Amino acid sequence: MLRALGVATLAVVCLSAAPAQADMESAFGNTVVSRYPDGGWVKHWFNPDGSYRAEFSDGRRVSARWSIKGERVCLTQMRPFMMVPRFCTAMVDARIGETWRSRDPLGRQVQNVLMAGRP
Repeated sequence: MLRALGVATLAVVCLSAAPAQADMESAFGNTVVSRYPDGGWVKHWFNPDGSYRAEFSDGRRVSARWSIKGERVCLTQMRPFMMVPRFCTAMVDARIGETWRSRDPLGRQVQNVLMAGRP
């Protein structure tokens, strides 16, 4: 259950300070992978229609809706239901292959990378 909250790490990428849709463009069609120090991972997929899904290293899956709030991206309507009904994090400007650190909703640090394509 704790790692399920990690889905909201939202290793999000952006291209510019343009409208919200353009901000998310580099994430569309690609995969954001968040890696935990214990070897676990979460793969994140963002779609132009505002839908989001994630898959965990243990096989669990989550879906949600994403939206932009200022300089942050937020997940809501998470399914299955999570203890955290909404989670927002700062957007990150990244290109394919770039890595960056962030924290999940429980404050645990993760290493993120933007990978080309989707499975």
